[in-house]
Amino acid sequence: MFVRKKIFDAEIKSNAAVAENIYRLEILAQELAETARAGQFVQVKLADEFTLRRPLGIASARNGVVKIFYRVVGHGTEVLSAKKSGDTLNILGALGNGFDTDISGRILLVGGGMGLAPLLSVAEKAGAVDVLIGGRNRGEVDFWIQEFKPEVGKVFITTDDGSRGSLGFVTTLLPEVLEYEDYAAIYTCGPEIMMRGVAKIAGENDIPCRVSLERRMACGLGVCLSCSIDTASGRRKICKDGPVFDAREVFTKAGEKVG
Repeated sequence: MFVRKKIFDAEIKSNAAVAENIYRLEILAQELAETARAGQFVQVKLADEFTLRRPLGIASARNGVVKIFYRVVGHGTEVLSAKKSGDTLNILGALGNGFDTDISGRILLVGGGMGLAPLLSVAEKAGAVDVLIGGRNRGEVDFWIQEFKPEVGKVFITTDDGSRGSLGFVTTLLPEVLEYEDYAAIYTCGPEIMMRGVAKIAGENDIPCRVSLERRMACGLGVCLSCSIDTASGRRKICKDGPVFDAREVFTKAGEKVG
């Protein structure tokens, strides 16, 4: 049965750059903030010139304010970056299935780049959480450190150039991090090659791993099939069945194994 999703206009509280080409958008949306689950996303109408909405992950939903991070990569996000406090955005959401934040034990979040955004919502809602933050340089991780610090226990950091934290990728540091704690689960989001590496290490250590996938989404409702993927159990739609999946479901097909 088709379920009608909430479409509404939301006022922009703030929209400012936090790093080179990376923006933090805050909108006033009381009902969305109260009902959104960690890992869900919204579809945003940017302007009349754009036929399709843009999917943006929810990074925080608290006290009537929904926080979203995005990178300016094209004309659409450039238009969004020009929006100011007091402007309105037409929102569809919240959409998708998110992360389980009600589990027994400590969760390790592993994120790279903009993939850290949906993980921040987990840190906000879950009980015991640590985070492994990865980025290209200190400019891409410093603002994430400030966002996560109030919400988590331990913060581990890697950068490609070694300008902040350890030199290397999150998969380089992850085995060492797993020696510190007996984690009940690993949640990860970022470049697919990174998530595959994280899932492999999680499997080798017999730790459940959930991944948040990113694809181009036209409708966000599972109707247009633009975000369909092959999984271990058949064809699935990221916007409706995900974006969060068990790593073994999406990274195990055609003889490939995770862990």
